Amino acid sequence: MAYKDPENTLLLETTVGPVVIEMRPDLAPGHVERIKELARAGEYDGVVFHRVIDGFMAQTGDVRFGNKNSKSFDPSRAGMGGSSKPDLAAEFNDANHSRGVCSMARAQNPNSANSQFFIVFDDASFLDRQYTVWGQVIEGMDNVDKIKRGEPVRDPDSIVSMKVAADA
Repeated sequence: MAYKDPENTLLLETTVGPVVIEMRPDLAPGHVERIKELARAGEYDGVVFHRVIDGFMAQTGDVRFGNKNSKSFDPSRAGMGGSSKPDLAAEFNDANHSRGVCSMARAQNPNSANSQFFIVFDDASFLDRQYTVWGQVIEGMDNVDKIKRGEPVRDPDSIVSMKVAADA
């Protein structure tokens, strides 16, 4: 399939089906760069959706404790880790946290985003300008809707592979 900007398009194969995300370097260039860097290194392959709240969002991206293919996988700690890279400075923007938006997860410190992100199920505009929006699901939102719910999730779904379309 041809995408309008393959360098800024992510192809996720998940345990529930494919998901395509259009990244927005115009909104969050540092965050998009980090996600592409980790995707190209294969860091997201095998990472579980560790926190999935019905009507809110599906969170994934803990490459330290959330990768079920890794020796450091720890379901009790999934969601507490990041990558080996330094945390990112916030790039809050005016994008709305509406259905299908991809935004970075973080701790209380606004500059603590690293590798974890979430996909919004329904309107979450109460997060606007407090979390960094970096992308939008353009295909496969029906698959995102199928991700198992829970905090934590029992037998969680995961990202099988995550690639930049330009490399696929």
